Amino acid sequence: ELIPGGVNSPVRAFTGVGGTPLFIEKADGAYLYDVDGKAYIDYVGSWGPMVLGHNHPAIRNAVIEAAERGLSFGAPTEMEVKMAQLVTEL
Repeated sequence: ELIPGGVNSPVRAFTGVGGTPLFIEKADGAYLYDVDGKAYIDYVGSWGPMVLGHNHPAIRNAVIEAAERGLSFGAPTEMEVKMAQLVTEL
């Protein structure tokens, strides 16, 4: 009712093949955990972004550190320039 077709991604279209959607509560490393506590190996990896696994300590800490400096400024930042340089060097 709230999400058209009951899915927000094709991989979650369980009802189209007679299944019931999983409701994930958390993820850690290579595993997803549903609301009932059952663990699943995450072979999808969020289509690539989770190549280091879910909740990787180095990534989590970097995100926290960045968020503590602020999330959106509407003005240029040093990190924005560094990221642009990295992308253009690919």
